[in-house]
Amino acid sequence: MLDADPQDYNPPLTRWGHLWRTVLCLAVSGLAWWELLPQQWNHHPGLFWLDLAGGVASFVLVFFRRRWPFGVAMAITVIGLFSASAAGPGVLAYVSLATRRRIPQILAVGATSVVVGQVFYAYQPDPSADPFWLNIFIGILLAVAFATFGMYIGSRRELIWTLQERARQAEAEQELRMDQARSAERERIAREMHDVLAHRISLVTMHAGALAYRTDLPPEQVRETAELIQAKAHEALTDLRQVLGVLRADDRGTPGTGDRPQPTLDDLARLLEESRDGGMVVDLADGLAGRQPAEQVGRTLYRIVQEGLTNARKHAPRTHVTVRLDGDPESGATVVVRNAKPVGVSRSTTPGSGLGLVGLRERAALAGGTLVVEDTRDAFVLRGWLPWSPTTP
Repeated sequence: MLDADPQDYNPPLTRWGHLWRTVLCLAVSGLAWWELLPQQWNHHPGLFWLDLAGGVASFVLVFFRRRWPFGVAMAITVIGLFSASAAGPGVLAYVSLATRRRIPQILAVGATSVVVGQVFYAYQPDPSADPFWLNIFIGILLAVAFATFGMYIGSRRELIWTLQERARQAEAEQELRMDQARSAERERIAREMHDVLAHRISLVTMHAGALAYRTDLPPEQVRETAELIQAKAHEALTDLRQVLGVLRADDRGTPGTGDRPQPTLDDLARLLEESRDGGMVVDLADGLAGRQPAEQVGRTLYRIVQEGLTNARKHAPRTHVTVRLDGDPESGATVVVRNAKPVGVSRSTTPGSGLGLVGLRERAALAGGTLVVEDTRDAFVLRGWLPWSPTTP
């Protein structure tokens, strides 16, 4: 249950709300004063004017009942010692106090009203001759009835307010979850963009560097290499457009143009063939023997191999790269990508963001595995281990 303050769930009063409450107070005061008014006017004019003054003061005080509920209710109740015309504002102030459901204050005002009623009728020129105990019983009955009615109104208002607040909170939480999901999806897309584009651009850079380095190539081979560069650049541009299409998808969840299946181990052969076509020497030792781990694990293995090939092209061109896959459902899946460091040649000047390996470590951790980078004097090695089926953190 939400912890609500009465100021929260008591609705603000409109002009119509003030009007009908004032009319109701006038009606109650008229009924309470109707029998006494002729007696006061004819036999005790002073009591008449005192009663009228108390009623006017009560009608003024009752407008401040929400600011000082207990004080106003007690003050109007005390005014009832000499004013029957204050009965209407007294009832309204008492019911308003009861809506806050603070039992000690309700009991204090209710008991005071019973005592005040007995004292008032003890000295007033009342034509009726009701027994003392009957007046007390009626006073207690009215106090309990008004308090119960006020507590019911307060409870109902709080219930409605609580349901509305829960609905607002649920909508806000739903919106927050949607924002978090969108942020997570955009982060995933950014990682995919790095993996894909880095691979494409590294191929373009390698072929462009070969053209700049080999000035003795025949025109036919230069043309073929230039066409290959153009094709790879076009593929990189297509991938970039697809990624941007996803990032620009509207907030209603409409899929963008980049919403396509992600690569798995089944696409590894095409990745290696593409690298070999670009001039790399890549050997694969596939110890999985046709066994397929879970889809998320296979995708992570693919990305580790892709990042290893991309780093080899950028930082160790024309070196030998070996890829080894192994594993089973009991021990998990392992991948090792190793490339020797270049000897006697300068490293590539292709810039790197340094985020590829960071993203791969996070990706492996999300799948419940690990990724170790070994940078020795002779070789650069990526060693990844993943459970056969991913674990949820």
